[in-house]
Amino acid sequence: MLTPEIQSKVDAYLAAGYDDASKAEIRALVASGDADAVNDAFYRTLEFGTGGLRGIMGAGLNRMNRYTLGAATQGLCNYLHKQFPEGKIRVAIAHDSRINSASFARVAANIFSASGIEVYLFEALRPTPELSFAIRHLGCQSGAVITASHNPKEYNGYKIYWQDGAQVTPPHDKAIIEEVNAIQSIEEIKFEGDDSRIHLIGAEVDDAYLQMLQGLSVKPEIVDEQGKHLKIIFTPIHGTGITLVPSALKRFGFQHVRIVEAQATPDGNFPTVHSPNPEEKPAMQMALDMALADDADLVLATDPDADRVGAGIKNEKGEWILLNGNQTAALLVYYLLTSWRDAGRLTGREYICNTIVTTDLINEMAAALGVPCHLTLTGFKYIAQVIREREQLGEVYICGGEESYGFLIGQQVRDKDAVAACCLIAELAAVMRAQGKTLQDALVAMYMQFGYRKEDLISLTKKGQRGTEEIKEMMRDLRANPPVSIGGSPVVTVLDYLTGESHDLTSGVKAKLEGFDPSDVLQFITADGTKVSARPSGTEPKIKFYFSVRADLASAAEYEQVGKALDAKIQGIMGEMGLK
Repeated sequence: MLTPEIQSKVDAYLAAGYDDASKAEIRALVASGDADAVNDAFYRTLEFGTGGLRGIMGAGLNRMNRYTLGAATQGLCNYLHKQFPEGKIRVAIAHDSRINSASFARVAANIFSASGIEVYLFEALRPTPELSFAIRHLGCQSGAVITASHNPKEYNGYKIYWQDGAQVTPPHDKAIIEEVNAIQSIEEIKFEGDDSRIHLIGAEVDDAYLQMLQGLSVKPEIVDEQGKHLKIIFTPIHGTGITLVPSALKRFGFQHVRIVEAQATPDGNFPTVHSPNPEEKPAMQMALDMALADDADLVLATDPDADRVGAGIKNEKGEWILLNGNQTAALLVYYLLTSWRDAGRLTGREYICNTIVTTDLINEMAAALGVPCHLTLTGFKYIAQVIREREQLGEVYICGGEESYGFLIGQQVRDKDAVAACCLIAELAAVMRAQGKTLQDALVAMYMQFGYRKEDLISLTKKGQRGTEEIKEMMRDLRANPPVSIGGSPVVTVLDYLTGESHDLTSGVKAKLEGFDPSDVLQFITADGTKVSARPSGTEPKIKFYFSVRADLASAAEYEQVGKALDAKIQGIMGEMGLK
């Protein structure tokens, strides 16, 4: 039995002007007797959040479909006209390899064009970072990409960008949400496009983007020498990385790049993996197997929209291991900062960025090298916001990253960029090879100099309306009953980014967390430097717990032993918190 509220929403949906296929899908869902499924499709309208839409595809109010996408696009159109009442408005649109991505991109293009906006639509799938680049390159006022990043195949999404090539931030995000919410019926959405305003783009933007990437190299002379020897295995995991990563690596000078052919064809069903996420080892297994058979030097992978990068390297025993996002980000920061220092490029105007749930090792390295590190909330839109603000002061962004496998080098793109990250990881591997060393050696050297930090993550999925309530309850409980000790060490600091308050438990002093928008994140820091963070995801029905522990590393010989001790400590903390 459906509740009266849900039944009313279903009846209104079936009476409205939705297409016959959508109505038939809802009738079949109701007839199946699965009240939970009907409830999930109608208990809310798919929320247009501060970054756009993301949800399961299908008919219904709480689903990603042409109507929820249409309302989001029409709301953005209406806002753009208010922001730019005079002059030509341009938008760029890209899409990934997911099911319906190409058709959704066309729906968005039609709505923009019917609303009097010039549209620059990529002729075929392209990486998200190229969309960010294209907005600036083409002088657009906004842009959008159809993608659900690394989510399972049932999902799709819609991310929107402002004229600086970054995802929208205040005040634009909230103002756009108001415009979207103001749309009361699908009759207000202009689905009939104006083809004269839709311009296909492709090779010219590709070339400009690839030329820009080449300029990010800090030691091209070493790549020229070592690029003909380094053997790289690359997998796009059925996504957009295939369009640009091989070309980018070739332009850098890497001559031996083998592609995992079984995962090379773009396919929204992601047939060879359960989840197209380079954070998960099964998604990387084909590439690792090929690397072992080929005696390769490096494995690289990108997620479906090529904004997240995965990397595999050999350990001291010659076994293939995967770097996590914290390790990859820390290695790239270490390489770029020391290279800029050695080249005399640090003038005092440079800085890097890091997010609050990413390894503190990055902050510590920046401090040791005399480079400011700006902390942001999770999400590259906040890093892009820092870039926009510091750019006006004449400051230069070098790089920044986050633990969820995202990294950005240089300020010509304003979102995480796995294409660029692939090139710079390969460059670092070439630099180490020139010294007779490996990426594992670089990792150990970094830990010996700055301290060995290990991080891990638990992500709990809580689907549907009840799941959303459970996540809220978990955060309420943590605020009401915070841990007094973690891993045997007393908690000395609690950071609550929702209230914007830092609480020093030793002195009892409370202070304001400056420079952060309110965000539902809690962090607990202990006397021995352990940090545990709790954060509900803003785009998925999940709550994530982040763990970070540290120890000194006196010699390379102790690396494995100290690493195992840190792993054991994290596992103990997880058990202590009831998360295992």
